[in-house]
Amino acid sequence: MEHRGTSPAFAVGTQEAPELAGLFDRTGPFVTVYLPTRPDIDNAAQRSLQQWRPVRDELTEAGAPASALDAVEALLPNAHHDGSTLAAVADESGVLISRSGSEAPARPLGYFQTLPVVAPLVAWWQASLPHVLVVADRVGADITAVAPAGPSADSVDGGGGPHLHKQAPGGWSQRRFQERAENLWESNAKAVAERTVSVAEYIGARAVLVAGDVRALQFLREHLPGRVAALVRELGGSRGADGGDEPFLEDSRKQMASVAAEDTVAILEKFREEKGQADRAVDGPSATIEALNAAAADIVLVHDDPDDRRLAWYDPEGHVLGLDPTRIAPYGVKQPAQGRLVDVCIRSALRTGARVRTVPSTSVAQGVGALMRFTS
Repeated sequence: MEHRGTSPAFAVGTQEAPELAGLFDRTGPFVTVYLPTRPDIDNAAQRSLQQWRPVRDELTEAGAPASALDAVEALLPNAHHDGSTLAAVADESGVLISRSGSEAPARPLGYFQTLPVVAPLVAWWQASLPHVLVVADRVGADITAVAPAGPSADSVDGGGGPHLHKQAPGGWSQRRFQERAENLWESNAKAVAERTVSVAEYIGARAVLVAGDVRALQFLREHLPGRVAALVRELGGSRGADGGDEPFLEDSRKQMASVAAEDTVAILEKFREEKGQADRAVDGPSATIEALNAAAADIVLVHDDPDDRRLAWYDPEGHVLGLDPTRIAPYGVKQPAQGRLVDVCIRSALRTGARVRTVPSTSVAQGVGALMRFTS
C-alpha cells in the first residue's frame, strides 16, 4: 500500500466546513431549500415569499414538518439583504444551517429527504476562499481578512508628521526632505507587510488582494516574504477616507472566482493524470463507492444536477454505501437507508475524512469520481 499526497488545491472537508459536515451526524429527515432572493427588485421580501409558497406547499405534501418550514420561512423577509440566493437546511428542531449566495438558482428548489442536499453549498464553500484585502497609501493601510467565520477589519497607520509627503523646498535641503519622506513611506510599508503576513498566515489565505498608492504597493511587495508575495493580486482603486472596502468588493469577488477556477483546473488535471496512469483516480459510481467503502478516497469529485434522482443505500451508523442493499449487507448493515446518490457519496466522504469538490458535468463519469489517498 503506497501513501502519497494529492492535489494541494482547495476542497471542502470537515476542517474547512465543520458545520456542513456536522449535518451528517444528525438522523434527519431534512428540509433543504435553495430560493432566489434577488436584492435588486422592488418589494424583494414579498417576491421571495411568493416564490417560497409553492415550494412550501410541495414540501408539506411530501410530509415535511411545519416547524422546519416555519423556521425557513422566518429567514425570508431579510434574506435579500445578504445575497441573491438563500440556502437553508432544517429539521423539526429548526434551521440547522443557512447561507446566502451571489448567484440565484435557475428555479426555486425544495427537498424533503433522509439526507440534506448540500452539493450547492459545497460549491459556495469552495468559492469562498479565505483571503486578505490590503488597501494601502503612504501612511498605512486598511486590512480586511475574509474567512469562513466572516470578515474582520484592521488598519495600520504609521507616523511621519510634516515629513510624510515629499516637499520641494529648493536649495541644499531638498534631497534630505525627499529621502526622509521615502524612509517614512518604506517604514510604514514594512509595518503593513508585517501585519499582512500575520493575518494571511492566521486565516490560511489563498490570495492577498492589494490596491492603493503605487509607491506604497511597491514598498509593500518588497517587504513581503516570498511565500506571501506569491499570493498577491492587484486591484485598482485607492484608500478612502472612511477606510471602507465597499469599492473593492466586486473586483475582489472576480479575483477570488479566478482562484477558485484555478483550483478546479488543478484538481481535474491531477485527476486526469492519475486516471491515465490507472493509478490513484477512480471514475463513475461503482468505483467511487468502492473507494469510499475502503476509506481510500482523498478528494471526491461530484457534479450535482437538481433533476438527478439516482439513489444509493447507506449505513445510517457508519460510512459504507452501495447501489443496492445487498452490496452493503456483508458489512453488517442491518437497516440500510436510502438517499440520492450524490448526497450519499458526499456523506461518506465527509465521514471518512475525505474532502469534496464540485466539478463540471463532463469532468467525471456519471457525476462522481475520486482522487485516492493511497494505492493498494
